[in-house]
Amino acid sequence: MTRVLVTGFEPFGGEAVNPSWQAAELVAAAPPDGLAVTAVRLPCVFGESLVALRAAVERVRPELVLCLGQAGGRPGVTVERVAINVDDARIPDNAGAQPIDEPVVAGGPAAYFSTLPVKACVAAVRAVGVPVALSNTAGTFVCNHVAYGLAHLLATELPGVRGGFVHVPWAPAQVTDGSAASLPAEVVAEGLRALLAAAASTTTDLHATEGTTH
Repeated sequence: MTRVLVTGFEPFGGEAVNPSWQAAELVAAAPPDGLAVTAVRLPCVFGESLVALRAAVERVRPELVLCLGQAGGRPGVTVERVAINVDDARIPDNAGAQPIDEPVVAGGPAAYFSTLPVKACVAAVRAVGVPVALSNTAGTFVCNHVAYGLAHLLATELPGVRGGFVHVPWAPAQVTDGSAASLPAEVVAEGLRALLAAAASTTTDLHATEGTTH
């Protein structure tokens, strides 16, 4: 069995739910064959989220890590290619902190690429009929903070572990007027199961076009 850690976030920004955590719980409850999935909820707080992530990694000792976050307004699952070394918060986190132009890791590299086979992951999600795209920006809020912090942890201390970050859309309950895209957590979880299966079995990524110009 391949040990997998999947993380989601607590609600933030006044929301009652966070679909990243809803999906993480569903995947852990019914994981893909051959994968032992542990779900952990992270605080939506700069700094504290990375402390909680490290503690989860030390406890689970995963071979694969997938961190999830909410990207309201995006129409589908988005697999993040890169995380950058900057915190620049549009809104305060759940502890009231709002860092501006601060590094995630002082002295760290400007960016890290995901160590997941991102294009194979996109193809796997697409194959099960779930809307998906490759994304080249994880933003500069706590999602990117965790994406970069995970990548730095793996690169500097756990080079044998692979990991990356994926954003999920709003849940339908968050868009009651239908003014923005949303996906049920069950649909997101279906896509994530396909993604994890591909990530666990693929060491060489697909050579396929998934680039965007914005």
